Amino acid sequence: MNRTDSNRWRTVDIVVASVIAVAFGVVFQLWNILWKGSDGPFAFFAPLQSVMYGVWLIPAVLSTLIVRKPGAALLTETVASTVSVLLGSPYGAMAILQGAVQGLGVEAVFAATRYRLYRPLTAALAGACGGLFATLFDALYWYPGTSWTTFRLPYIAFGVLSCLLVAGLGAVALTRALANTGVLDRFPAGRDRALI
Repeated sequence: MNRTDSNRWRTVDIVVASVIAVAFGVVFQLWNILWKGSDGPFAFFAPLQSVMYGVWLIPAVLSTLIVRKPGAALLTETVASTVSVLLGSPYGAMAILQGAVQGLGVEAVFAATRYRLYRPLTAALAGACGGLFATLFDALYWYPGTSWTTFRLPYIAFGVLSCLLVAGLGAVALTRALANTGVLDRFPAGRDRALI
């Protein structure tokens, strides 16, 4: 099969990416509520709240590991964010743009490998890059009046670490678990279980 055919989206790819997006859109809305309610526990050092960030980037990494097509991260993350907005996200329509930014960060790493590497290290780097894009967006849009030294840089660092571990390596674990059930047998992720 040539590279053009392997990058062509099949109906099953679209369906699976959409299912992941909708499921995580619901998770996002629950996570939004949890995030809003966690200000108190993190009051002693507010930037530490971004250790919770990784959950928001799981669908971008997960869908890319499964469908292995250009645009999977961007599509899934944007649709998931749109679903959370339709469910009443406290961040309003800006959450859709933020989802696209997160998806682009993840997409950048897989694009750098020319959509050929889907190993745990690649997934971890994709999660971290998505986290970097996302927390930079936060620093510039949501926290413009805060100090770079005492708030924004630590916030970015904790967020990137969270996304590396939770979104990157968490998506690897989810992909392995799904592959072991056999539900991914129609995808390369299901065929190379030992490699993921």
